[in-house]
Amino acid sequence: MRETLEKIRKEALEALSAPSAEIEELRIRYLGKKGELTAVLRGMGKLSAEERPVIGQLANDVRAEIEKKIDELNQKKNAALLEAKLRAEKLDVTVPGDDVRAGHFHPLSLVQRQLEDIFLSMGYSIVDGPEVEYDYYNFQALNIPPDHPARDTQDTFYITDNILLRSQTSPVQARVMEKTQPPIKIISPGRVYRSDAVDATHSPLFHQLEGLVIDRGITMGDLKGTLEMFAKRMFGENTRIRFRPHHFPFTEPSAEVDVSCFVCGGTGCRLCKGEGWIEILGAGMVHPNVLRNCGIDPEEYSGFAFGLGIERIALLKYHIDDMRLLYENDIRFLNQF
Repeated sequence: MRETLEKIRKEALEALSAPSAEIEELRIRYLGKKGELTAVLRGMGKLSAEERPVIGQLANDVRAEIEKKIDELNQKKNAALLEAKLRAEKLDVTVPGDDVRAGHFHPLSLVQRQLEDIFLSMGYSIVDGPEVEYDYYNFQALNIPPDHPARDTQDTFYITDNILLRSQTSPVQARVMEKTQPPIKIISPGRVYRSDAVDATHSPLFHQLEGLVIDRGITMGDLKGTLEMFAKRMFGENTRIRFRPHHFPFTEPSAEVDVSCFVCGGTGCRLCKGEGWIEILGAGMVHPNVLRNCGIDPEEYSGFAFGLGIERIALLKYHIDDMRLLYENDIRFLNQF
């Protein structure tokens, strides 16, 4: 058995020293569960008590020598692989870098951020809400029952009979009134959806910003003062506003709000179509039914609400004549902003 172990030692070391040695294959051949050295060790039970420790020590020495050789070869192999990888990934830090073009905000984002800044400076808080909404919050809580004709003008996309994509950001206001006792002073910007055909002024997806104020003693005068300040901050200090009677189910009284044309100053031009005024938003005093639906006593509290389309403000501010340009992601168009 001694001769067999010495033979295994010699053959293993010679095989491992060969230039084309397959290290893992040789490890399995000599040291594996069915390897040659393992086979010799299984026969040690046939040895006498005097021979067993001597042959056992020799077998351990042979294993240790083979394992040492394998470890050395693996270290050299790994070092060579690392060297090759470093050479392949060598980076010349003196080569001029590629230009990284800085991005910028989309025109809709620019307008929304400006609107938010204006109302934040007036003490409003920004509140967000779900775009997938219940019919109750989108319509019923806002004084629009299932058979109300106003639903025709806000036809949206239904997921079930009771779940839909919100057609306005007003559901956020209803949710806030339901959970918060006055005073309330919020704006709610976000995406809304309506079943409209795509053209220069309509899209099935667009953006709104709505505002709500609820407290004791709120009047139409507070609404007018708020919107005058907004218009001057948004369109210039010389901007004037006017209210025209209108109907919204969730406000009473209601009004369409125009601003004096900020291009011609009200004398008439192409932008205002010769009228001197541009319609920008709808507003009014919160309907008592809406307050009741949300758990607020209309005998104690009153409030106003307003809503505007962010796309419409962007079109006016940047003199864009087709809303579709805002959604087409044409870099030639967006680079202008």
